[in-house]
Amino acid sequence: MRRVTRRKALSLVKELDAFPKVSESYVETSAAGGTVSLLAFAAIALLALLEFLVYTDTWMKYEYEVDKDFSSKLRINIDVTVAMKCQHVGADILDLAETMITSSGLQYEPVVFDLTPQQRLWQRTLLLIQNRLREEHALQEVLYKTLLQGAPTALPPREDSAAEPQTSCRIHGHVYINKVAGNLHVTVGKPIHHPQGHAHIAAFVGHDTYNFSHRIDHLSFGELLPGVVHPLDGTEKVTLHNNQMFQYFITVVPTRLHTSRISADTHQFSVTERERVIDHAAGSHGVSGIFIKYDTSSLMVTVSEQHMPLWQFLVRLCGIVGGVFSTTGMLHGLVGFFFDVVCCRFKLGVYRPREEAPQQNHNHPQTPPE
Repeated sequence: MRRVTRRKALSLVKELDAFPKVSESYVETSAAGGTVSLLAFAAIALLALLEFLVYTDTWMKYEYEVDKDFSSKLRINIDVTVAMKCQHVGADILDLAETMITSSGLQYEPVVFDLTPQQRLWQRTLLLIQNRLREEHALQEVLYKTLLQGAPTALPPREDSAAEPQTSCRIHGHVYINKVAGNLHVTVGKPIHHPQGHAHIAAFVGHDTYNFSHRIDHLSFGELLPGVVHPLDGTEKVTLHNNQMFQYFITVVPTRLHTSRISADTHQFSVTERERVIDHAAGSHGVSGIFIKYDTSSLMVTVSEQHMPLWQFLVRLCGIVGGVFSTTGMLHGLVGFFFDVVCCRFKLGVYRPREEAPQQNHNHPQTPPE
């Protein structure tokens, strides 16, 4: 009884076979079919290799949401060189709430404004990268993927001791500020704080010593990340006027970065530059100096590195194999059909009519009967 049931089940399974086997005696092979098969195998190998490269690659996904964190502090990293002596300039920050941020985190270091050949080469390379980033926005994703492998973006130190007098001042360090709009400015005189606001003591600085030619070696917001190039890095402004105002209007966007190498909270920013000569007689009023006005965006960007899952890669690979075999099979059948039609129309190949062999009549002379 069990054997009968097993045979019935086996016969039922055989009837459901979607891949019937064809005896080799009924299979006809041809040179054309073999050529098409070789081309199909080559196409499958090439497409499978390209699909594997896509599988091993990653891409960046951008998501936007409202930034709900307004109580935390925002870090500003600055490294600016001004073509004036350190005792003649001062830097401070005043936010929208008229709160003066202490600049105790900034250091003043006497330096030489002119760069060495090695430093100048570094600056030209950095400016070239900046130009490419403005033209090719996809390069920013490459920088995100290779953060820990990027070259250092800080200005290399001078190799030899400067023989020229150190008449410039390098202001560098970091300061924590409130996440509201503010103004970071570098102008004449040291800043002082008083109940009515703040001021700079500039009475003892001669007007002829004003020179706000400057170089921004680095300016960023948030956590320092190696290999990231910011919009103002390497910017250099040289002026021949004593009363010159340089303004940078910055919009800061909080950014969360999640890659296979690092996870960090940083900030991106866009900048608009403006400069003008202060001439009260011509109606151009203001204060000489460098003014960096920043504002924080209410949106936060989350940048995460995405990878193709394994199941999707296998499905796409099966689609490639089946699609190539089906397409080449249909093309081979279609070409063979048109070939047969042409040969039949013009009676070529196997459709050529066979020539009948000429009949040979042998006439034997009849011998008369005796």
